[in-house]
Amino acid sequence: MSTTTCDRPTAVTRSLLGYGVLAGPFYLVVGLAQALTREGYEIARHDLSLLANGPLGWIQIANLVLSGLMTIAAAVGMRRALAARGGGVWGPRLVAGYGVGLVLAGVFVADPMNGFPLGTPDGPPANPTWHSFGHLVAGALGFLALVAGCLVFARWFARQGRTGWAVYSAASGVLFLAAFAGIASGSQSAAVVLGFWAGVIIAWAWLAAVSVHLYRTA
Repeated sequence: MSTTTCDRPTAVTRSLLGYGVLAGPFYLVVGLAQALTREGYEIARHDLSLLANGPLGWIQIANLVLSGLMTIAAAVGMRRALAARGGGVWGPRLVAGYGVGLVLAGVFVADPMNGFPLGTPDGPPANPTWHSFGHLVAGALGFLALVAGCLVFARWFARQGRTGWAVYSAASGVLFLAAFAGIASGSQSAAVVLGFWAGVIIAWAWLAAVSVHLYRTA
């Protein structure tokens, strides 16, 4: 007869890290489902944040807020996992900053633009609102926090002698930064918009991969 001892702190840490795996697929599936079904929305032309407008805008708002909360939960799990091994605090803090940015980007809705929702004039809004400005600031700070988080984790992995993980983390941060710089330039070309989509996927994939790694070694 065998007995099993429940290590509750580890179980809690792993549960929190699980949100790092769920957050990305949740965000992308909900976002793509809207992008493919909302009338007038074009993936190669419109930013995903524009889906927060219109009668069904609450879906994207909820998507941003819930994805952000899951990211924050994952960051707490990361901190707990690293603390057990004498790891640093800034990597998880920066990931949490990304989560906070997502939540605030959901609270502060972007203005309609570029013909979406239907009936909206082409181009940027003539008179941007304060909540649109808040959305831009929250998104920018959140994205930069994630880039910095990738680089901080790259340094931590390097110190652990995990060269592959260090290179992967650094590359993810650099690629996401490049994608963000493209969209922040104001360009609305299909290459820039689709490049940002690719950057978002890379960022979520990194979060999931690191969460799985820390889960296995917790």
